Amino acid sequence: MEKIQAAIAKARATRRGEAAAPPPAGQTDQPIVHPPGTDEAWAALPSLTPDLRRLVEAHVLTVTATPESTPFDALRTRILQQMRAQGWRRLAITSPGPACGKTTLALNLAFSLARQPDLRVILAEVDLRRPSLSRILGHRPTHSFADVLRGTHRFADLALRVGDNLAIAMSPTPVHSPAELLHSPGVAEVLAGIEASYAPDVVIFDLPPMLATDDVMAFLGQTDCALLVAAAEATKVKEIDVCERDIASRSNVMGVVLNKCRYRDNDYGYDYGY
Repeated sequence: MEKIQAAIAKARATRRGEAAAPPPAGQTDQPIVHPPGTDEAWAALPSLTPDLRRLVEAHVLTVTATPESTPFDALRTRILQQMRAQGWRRLAITSPGPACGKTTLALNLAFSLARQPDLRVILAEVDLRRPSLSRILGHRPTHSFADVLRGTHRFADLALRVGDNLAIAMSPTPVHSPAELLHSPGVAEVLAGIEASYAPDVVIFDLPPMLATDDVMAFLGQTDCALLVAAAEATKVKEIDVCERDIASRSNVMGVVLNKCRYRDNDYGYDYGY
């Protein structure tokens, strides 16, 4: 535990150094105004009403504001402030290895962000080898986000709207050779097209574990920043170090989230490294 906390302290020092960079010119705190036509694009997406009991069983606790949602809401605020200061929109969430809770964190963060009605949030499943959003949300779509990235289907053919301002694009079945797909030059154009049509304020990409495949390294260049989820008493310090270096070579290290803590402060289950 102490070694993991030391690694998080290192990530915090790194983030503080990066935060010293000036924000982009013209960055203001003015109310968000979405481009013409995007209201209609969002309204046209099919709606999904998740089963709240199913979400709670999967430890997704941020659909409404409750004491249980507080640690995720605190993380949301820190991330949103940093992304706005840097002019970032695309956030990757990954982990060194499996079973660290990255997908659960991605869902909690997405629902927490969506509780701010002026924000538009997209959650896209890019863990194409072992997708799990479909199982957690209890909906099996006909198409996959991989089909969108290939350009064979539109985002509107797949995405489901939760409420007015959260769109979720799932990948219900594993995809063959996802690294090759994620390396393809057409991915950048597809993502740019989604942003042009829907003008999301934050796009969250649920990525695979970093050390299991090369999928993450193939995709990180399409993101602005990445959050690393580590499991207490399971993730090794050297794994965090390797992942931080790899993320920094392709994107920006947003921080480290320490998950699955046996001993918790103030009854919170997450510790945040910034």
